[in-house]
This record gives sequence, structure tokens and C-alpha cells, in this order.
Amino acid sequence: MDDKYASLRLKNQLCFPLYAVSNMITRKYKPLLDELDLTYTQYIVMMVMWEEKKVNEKFLCESLCLKSNTVTPLLKKLEAKGFVEKAKDTGDERNLVITLTKKGEKLQDKALCVPEGIAGEFHLTKEEAGMLYNILYKMLNEEKEI
Repeated sequence: MDDKYASLRLKNQLCFPLYAVSNMITRKYKPLLDELDLTYTQYIVMMVMWEEKKVNEKFLCESLCLKSNTVTPLLKKLEAKGFVEKAKDTGDERNLVITLTKKGEKLQDKALCVPEGIAGEFHLTKEEAGMLYNILYKMLNEEKEI
């Protein structure tokens, strides 16, 4: 018998396990990030800041696949915590420049425990993790190899 509704079954959806795993990952990060006084989205902003030190808001949004209306409140909270500073670009006042502070730099040392703590939470071999990483970035249309 032909099931014309098979494509609507939850078990046949790629989006559902991706959604469920994303939620699970965020929950597993929470206790580790609570110790840093960061949410997951604040953490990914800080990862960009630790790498780049100084960025404009547009670069941050593009790097994180987030919209400005999501990034702006994150930056406000990170600035209130003293991890970043925001300023208008002197060359173009339409641009907002975000700079990592000394306090934000020091947080990076405390954050070293996060990747170590999260690594053991998933039962993937190094090869499986690499394949998954590559597939996910392919889905994002960004070919990156690890």
C-alpha cells in the first residue's frame, strides 16, 4: 500500500533529529557555561571575540549565522559583564566595533574546560565527529574540513 503521507511522518524528517540534538547539546553545555556566567549564544560570541579580538557587528553576525536583532542584546549583556566594549567606528559611524576587554581575555582561560567537558558527552569516534562536522557545514553551504 502506498502511503502518500510518509513524507510527513516525524521519523522521516531530517529536521527533527537535528533539532533534538541541537537542544540536547545546548542543555549539556549549560552547566559548564553557568560557571562562566555565559549563555550558549554568549559563549559563541566570545569564541569569535577570543579569536579575532576586534570585529564589527556585521562580521560577528555573519560568523555566527545570526541576525543583528539577536546579536545586539547579546553584546549589551556581554558589555555589562565587562567582557567586550562597543564603540562606533570612527571611519564609518554606521558600523559598530566590538573589542575584547582584558576581563574577556581572562575568561578564555576559564573556558578551556568547556570543550574538554563536552567532548565526553557524545559517543562519537573522532572520525564520526569529523564526518558529522563536514556534513553540517556542507548543509550550511560552507565547505570546511577538519
